[in-house]
Amino acid sequence: MSNQRACTLCELPVEESGVTADGEAFCCAGCREVYDALGDIEAVEADDVRDARDESDEDETRVVPDGHETTFLEVDGMYCATCEAFIESVAGETDGVSSVSSSYVTDTVRIDHDPAVASVEDLKAEISRLGYSAYDREDSISRRRADNWATGRIAVGVLMGMTVMMQYLLIIYPTYFGGLFYDERTTEFFTQALASDLATPFYVVIGALTTIVLAVTGKPILQGAYVAVKTRSPNMDLLVAIAAVSAYLYSTLSIAVGGPHIYYDVTVAIVVIVSVGGYYESEIKRKATERLSDLTAVQVDEAKRLLETGETEEVAVDDLEPDDRVVVRAGERIPIDGTVVDGEAAVDEAVVTGESLPVTKIGGDDVVGGSTVSDGSLTIRVGEDATSTVDRIGELVWDLQSGTHGIQKLADKLATIFVPLVLVLATVVTVVYLLLWFGITTALLVGLTVLIVSCPCALGLATPLAVAAGIRDALDRSIVVFDDSVFERLCDADTVVFDKTGTLTTGDMTVVDADCDEDLLERAATLEHQSAHPIGEAIAAERPVADGGAVEGDAVAATDSETGAADSDDDAAERVEFFESHRNGIFGVVDGDEIVVGHPNLFRDRGWTVPDAIDRRIAESRETGRVPVAVGRDGIAEGVIIVGDDLREGWAETLTAISETGTEVVVLTGDDARAATRFREHDAVDRVFAGVPPEGKAETVERLKRRGQTVMIGDGTNDAPALAAADLGIALGGGTAMAADAADVALVDDDLSSVDTVFDLARATDRRVKGNIGWAFCYNGIAIPLAVTGLLNPLFAAVAMGVSSLLVVTNSSRSLLDDEA
Repeated sequence: MSNQRACTLCELPVEESGVTADGEAFCCAGCREVYDALGDIEAVEADDVRDARDESDEDETRVVPDGHETTFLEVDGMYCATCEAFIESVAGETDGVSSVSSSYVTDTVRIDHDPAVASVEDLKAEISRLGYSAYDREDSISRRRADNWATGRIAVGVLMGMTVMMQYLLIIYPTYFGGLFYDERTTEFFTQALASDLATPFYVVIGALTTIVLAVTGKPILQGAYVAVKTRSPNMDLLVAIAAVSAYLYSTLSIAVGGPHIYYDVTVAIVVIVSVGGYYESEIKRKATERLSDLTAVQVDEAKRLLETGETEEVAVDDLEPDDRVVVRAGERIPIDGTVVDGEAAVDEAVVTGESLPVTKIGGDDVVGGSTVSDGSLTIRVGEDATSTVDRIGELVWDLQSGTHGIQKLADKLATIFVPLVLVLATVVTVVYLLLWFGITTALLVGLTVLIVSCPCALGLATPLAVAAGIRDALDRSIVVFDDSVFERLCDADTVVFDKTGTLTTGDMTVVDADCDEDLLERAATLEHQSAHPIGEAIAAERPVADGGAVEGDAVAATDSETGAADSDDDAAERVEFFESHRNGIFGVVDGDEIVVGHPNLFRDRGWTVPDAIDRRIAESRETGRVPVAVGRDGIAEGVIIVGDDLREGWAETLTAISETGTEVVVLTGDDARAATRFREHDAVDRVFAGVPPEGKAETVERLKRRGQTVMIGDGTNDAPALAAADLGIALGGGTAMAADAADVALVDDDLSSVDTVFDLARATDRRVKGNIGWAFCYNGIAIPLAVTGLLNPLFAAVAMGVSSLLVVTNSSRSLLDDEA
């Protein structure tokens, strides 16, 4: 067995022949090009970065012990990095668990565990015991149950809260505001009635309704406060919970001792306002996810294993062992990495490599899991690791996303200072009033008023509602935002990296030029109609119809009287008298004429003539990254059909617009260097790295990040690691689900011009967040001193808090891009 080393850039295996004179090893020319361009950054900074990581977390490197398996669970109830830390610390202490990593951005927990000691059901029960809801990611029933519970909580809060507030509006508030509501006699009646013992049952009913609101609707808030205390990380939930619970306890104690005032309305207002604001934000995100339900999934769950009898059986991919044989037919995805032992087929590896052109595979060739057999069938021997390249990429995406905690909301960052400060202030004020002999009732009321007026409803809603407005406006423009920290990270981008295939180009194979007469092109298209090869399908789409156009793609098979198509599938089949497929092209007889479409070598193998002009035309076309196909009849090559993927509309304008802002533009592709020539020649492009594998793309982005804020724009599974590694990932919606999962933003309509809109929305959202927070602090700057001096009571404090929150909600409801006008 040959000696292997790891690639210096991406750490993929490298044969000894790939080691350079200076001792570096590279798996491909693309990785070497990236290293040559960015290697100095690694030499200067990478060691320092690794050392810092090691010092901050000695367990950064994840090693799965033998006998342990990895389980992913979806978890409802994670709202910030505090929840992540709490789940990791508690679940990590469970017997049989070796590693836990959670991500509140993706609502997912990854657990390495010994299934014999800690089963999946045990893990779900352990996490759910903490107050969260854990279930399998594929469990749609639990997902719906969680959604229904969230909706029910809000409904309970609103209905019960309205009942409580109605009693305050009709009966209690008139006693506070004199004749503002009723005449003097009616007001006096209510005042005397509420002061009598007969009012106690009335107060008890209001208290019971408030208890339901606090316990049911306020459960996530109370849970967040509990987690904050357990982890010693103050957050906004803690202060909201203290204010709501303090008003609740004061009111309950007041009923018990026959006091004149209750402030259950404060508890209801705080809980309902904060809960509805959070629900509004989560609903927008949920709708955003639904908009991407049509993205392509690439993971394969089952495989056809070949038995010794020659028959096949359906088995789970997880049950495959090294050296098993699996059969993959045309149109199916290869389930696992391996080596071809029988058959010949065109394999589309774009999902993994980004290469837009299919590759013909024969015995002895390696294939990667996740790629698609386009034409023919293959028998594949499962590789030594019995893993899929797609699965490995998925693991890399997770590591990049959850290796460090998600970015907390700006409000939670401020909470680490604001929350303790308010608690200390309320305590000090209460003590001072007691020392000044104002009485325990007055002292407690003033302290409670400070807590209520400082309740950060406005501050807590400032960021999520502004972000929700950004997500809403983005959705209206077919842009989906997954991560609410996007708007903090996008404004100061230093480098924007574009994938090529499927991003700057359409990724769809089409005929871009045909240097042959129309009759020969029509016959070639008719013959290619018998082929399932992507290049053949592109040529087949050129088969003319009655109105002089061409049947595009699948429309070849959809002929009817309204389209005016001259040939149906059956007509084309009848015209082909003989068909023969080869590794480098096809041969057949159409309407009595022999036709060859393919590589010039196929012509020569059959003894046909290939003029020098045809060879020169083919060589010139290859330099542009396109696929030239010779076409001829009756013994001679007469022309060239050029196939390729078209540049996406507006690509040049998008690159130029970004470059003009002073941002560095980089094109990063797994495609052949010749296919990237046109971008090297564009004035807006600063760097082009071609032939780079998925792991190399991620490492390239990591190195670019050390030079400044880096944004990655891509569409395929092969881009997912780079999208996750970037400071910000933007995926085109026509790409794969894995790319969308790794990205922070997805462009549903595949419109590159939307990239500019994303930047505009980010800047506008950032301004809205700062405006909301500025108002929230302005409110606190005025209200807190008034509360401290005793000029406010809890009722007016609650009203002021509600008004400030209403202003934040109203401000956030405005269209963001109106600010740009």
